[in-house]
Amino acid sequence: MKETIRVLIVDDDEDDYLLTSELLGDLREQHFEATWAGNFRQAFEQLSTGRFQIAFADFYLGAKTGLDLIEAAQAADLHTPIVLMTGRGDRRIDTEATRRGAVDYLVKSDLDAEKLERCIRYALERAATQRSLRESERHYRHLFNQLRELIFMVDERNCFSYINSNGAALLGWVASELMGQPLKAIFADADQYERLQAVLKKAHEINDFEAVLTTASGERRFCTIYATMQQSQHDQQHIQGIIHDITSRKRAEREALFTEKQAATARLVRTLAHEVRNPLTNINLSADQLTDELTDEDQKLYLDIIKRNSQRINGLISELLNSSRQKAVNLQAMPVSRVLDQTLELATDRIRLKDIQLIRTYDTTDCLIDVDAEKIKIALLNLVVNAIEAMTEGGQLHISTYEEQGRCMVAITDNGVGIPPQHIGRLFEPYFTAKNNGIGLGLSATLNIVQAHRATIDVESEIGHGTTFRISFPPVSAS
Repeated sequence: MKETIRVLIVDDDEDDYLLTSELLGDLREQHFEATWAGNFRQAFEQLSTGRFQIAFADFYLGAKTGLDLIEAAQAADLHTPIVLMTGRGDRRIDTEATRRGAVDYLVKSDLDAEKLERCIRYALERAATQRSLRESERHYRHLFNQLRELIFMVDERNCFSYINSNGAALLGWVASELMGQPLKAIFADADQYERLQAVLKKAHEINDFEAVLTTASGERRFCTIYATMQQSQHDQQHIQGIIHDITSRKRAEREALFTEKQAATARLVRTLAHEVRNPLTNINLSADQLTDELTDEDQKLYLDIIKRNSQRINGLISELLNSSRQKAVNLQAMPVSRVLDQTLELATDRIRLKDIQLIRTYDTTDCLIDVDAEKIKIALLNLVVNAIEAMTEGGQLHISTYEEQGRCMVAITDNGVGIPPQHIGRLFEPYFTAKNNGIGLGLSATLNIVQAHRATIDVESEIGHGTTFRISFPPVSAS
């Protein structure tokens, strides 16, 4: 049985419609079902039904032209192939028809059954190829949109021309918001962007390039970038690539490093405590013995000095041992906002004395966290006090909460002096401090408390701009 091909003939002259219909009837390979549309409006309505495999449109359609119909169909995402027909040949119209998307161009006076059959065959083959390409494009676009990586293309101006939805969401954006924006805008460090461009211009490809990117909320994320520079058919260069978020891996590596350092420090402390306390015990015993035997008051004064300093050394050793031990916690579910508000109450005097502007931005969901309230407040207070001390009078302290991948996040941000990069890796080490009057146990104790809650802590800082500490609490159900 012959296949029926539905054809739409758009012509304001019914006689021309009938002539074209007769030519279709002369074609024996297929059966054609012709429908007439006498003007632009009728033609567009018929094309919108999606019933037709092919359409023939006259150039003149009253106030509109066949070219206008082709443009309107493409704007409405209608994919019926349209052949433009004119009463006489015109190369200018032929070229314009092809540019606007016509599949072919026919002159009515030269039209016969053979030309019409060949035109239909080529048009349908081309339409099938384009349909296959559109389906492939939809398939791969859907695949790209589902990927957790950020897949992008930038044009010759280095502005985004494509970005997948899930990838944009990784940086807190909607894909449409990034379209047309410069690639440089998502880089936290302009020097890293310039290095990326320099390598691409020289080698045309870069792999595992590590960079810090900024999210829509200003948060920094560690990423690796694979990108290639391509040449378009118009000799314009564009970049396409994939960005992989490795923030979690970086945090895990840093957390493992902190834990390893703590374990090494704890072993050193225990060894040191044992080696120091043995002779210290002998010193104390000897001092006690001499106290009973000496009668000279001046000599007793020296013994008192020895005993007091022995006790001080013993106290320091005990403090060092306590700072290296994992704290036992008694967990109870509490709203994170309540924990933070209670902590900030303890720092009220310091905040007022330095005229600090306190900004609280709590997530509307106010997630629950499993905490030992008194201990976690000590950890949070240490961070708040450090932030206050890092700022001059009139500084800004920002406390915020939000949810990220099911975890409750707390961010403590100041606009103080910042922390030098060489100090970041040592912040939580016992007795490490950059303060003139500090002893370096505050952040070490904070890390112990945070880890006892199965939470993680991360720090970002920029000299002259401030520091952000982020604590990530596990879901209550996981505690």
